[in-house]
Amino acid sequence: MSAAPPVTTARHARGASAGPAPDRRGSWIPTGGMIATRCMELRKRRGLMIALIVVTIGIPTVFLVVRLLAHAIAPKSYGPAGGYDIFTALVTGVLYVFGFIVAAALGCTAGSIDLTEGMFRHLVVTGRSRLAIYLARIPAGLAIIWPLVAAGFTVVCAVCVFAAPTQLNYDGVSVPAGLSSAGLQTWAAHHVDEVLCDFDYAAPIPGNIRCGNGPGPGPGAIIKGPPGVVVPATSPAAERALAVRIARQDYPGYAKQFLYPSTSLMVRTGLWLELEAAVGLIVGVGLGSLLGQRTVAVILMIVLEVILTPIFSRVRIPHLINAQRGLVGLATAHLEPAALPAVFGGDMGGGMNANHGTSLLLPETRAVAICVIVAWLVGWTALGAWRMARRDA
Repeated sequence: MSAAPPVTTARHARGASAGPAPDRRGSWIPTGGMIATRCMELRKRRGLMIALIVVTIGIPTVFLVVRLLAHAIAPKSYGPAGGYDIFTALVTGVLYVFGFIVAAALGCTAGSIDLTEGMFRHLVVTGRSRLAIYLARIPAGLAIIWPLVAAGFTVVCAVCVFAAPTQLNYDGVSVPAGLSSAGLQTWAAHHVDEVLCDFDYAAPIPGNIRCGNGPGPGPGAIIKGPPGVVVPATSPAAERALAVRIARQDYPGYAKQFLYPSTSLMVRTGLWLELEAAVGLIVGVGLGSLLGQRTVAVILMIVLEVILTPIFSRVRIPHLINAQRGLVGLATAHLEPAALPAVFGGDMGGGMNANHGTSLLLPETRAVAICVIVAWLVGWTALGAWRMARRDA
């Protein structure tokens, strides 16, 4: 009695003809699962995550809360918690610098975590592409640092808009906001004493104008004339003409003062801060992978951002100017929104002697700045990936 032939279904027949499923582990493109795993590994480092949250969200929040409480308790002694000046100070003085540093610390950790925890060998034996293992760290780090920077920046924007002052203070004088040049001159013609006593200008003050501390001007770069020389009194018409001329002269500085940041400025500033964080993270990943450990890499990134970049962005070294223009910090500073004070040098003040926002940075075109940033991102990614591919498992 012969055995019955095996029954072959259509599904089995198709599977046999198709052969084994292709092995995609050798692809250099990281999968969603690899990125999610790297992100989870970074989030589990509680000390690192606490430091990131404290710096990106905690510092600006505590500063603004203290200002809100101080203004609520003693409004005459402490000004409003928000406004354009507070916004620019927090963006250029805190979020820009510290955002880069914490992003670099996260990147250096992501670039070296597999080695420091002894997991690199286990990742290699899975058959995954080393390039894919390296590239998975970049989107994983961005998924952490970008929301944190956005959250801290959102807190700053909200307070600076909703707790902004109701009157613009320019050179110690309450001036209506948003005036045109002709509008400021018209206002100055009706507020001659305030303009002559407090506005920043370079001209002798009429002898019959008495300011807060007696005859003569208040604070400001005002030329009083040689000692012992009495400036003759002038007519009211001449005083109004002088006030109008001072207003015309100070308008470039006044035009850079706002009660609160505009929506377009906040959007552009937020994208600029996210770019700075992305640069810090990607360069940190490459440096951490190249060195194979985190501590030295983080120290080098801090030295680059806090010491080397401010110095070489402003000091002109004749034979190294092109090398100085290759600094990524200088390049990102040149992409800064125009309404912000320059992060490494500049002047927002008004008056004859002010730079009217002119940056003291080394000159560099926007196209060159973009090329420098792209070169840093591609170069450090290539170095980090090359070192991982060559490292012994």
